[in-house]
Amino acid sequence: MKIKILFFFLFIQTFIFAQKPCDYAVNVTDSIGTLKETKSCLVYEKVFGNKSTLIFMSLQSVNGVPVLKMEYIQKSNDFDAPKCLDKNSRIIFQLSNGKIYTLINGEEPKCDNLVYNEKEKTNNRFLEASFLFLKDDFEEITKHSISLMRIRFSGSSEDYVFHKELTSETLKETYKPDSFFIDNFNCIAN
Repeated sequence: MKIKILFFFLFIQTFIFAQKPCDYAVNVTDSIGTLKETKSCLVYEKVFGNKSTLIFMSLQSVNGVPVLKMEYIQKSNDFDAPKCLDKNSRIIFQLSNGKIYTLINGEEPKCDNLVYNEKEKTNNRFLEASFLFLKDDFEEITKHSISLMRIRFSGSSEDYVFHKELTSETLKETYKPDSFFIDNFNCIAN
């Protein structure tokens, strides 16, 4: 009887603590190698007056090397200064346990692309970049939530607070930015 109860609890724990299934935007293996990319997650949104800022993140695995892909989108009626990345650009995450993870810009220096929307009379800026992990130890980042993100652009830094739940005004969907690595890192680690 004790063995049956033990197996029952082990069986239940498997379902309780199981991670959610991976949702890929790309999952390709060919003669060149393997590329996996998780679907984008909105991690930050600010809508204030005639200006909105959205930041999306996804994780990639390029032949087993983890990469963070970031998309920075800004929409405004005013003309805003461009956001640029250079060789010194970083994304720094502070976890809920106080640990810091720094990722470095993995691309050539570049600035956002400006696209003017004639119909809405708005300036739309798009910046997409890939960042590389400096550490091979991913234990802390997969166990603890993100509390703060700092993006070091060329000449400036901006801080973004991560929330447990983010209901987007623009997209009308709900995201969980603080558990981004907890929910997605296992999808590219295999």
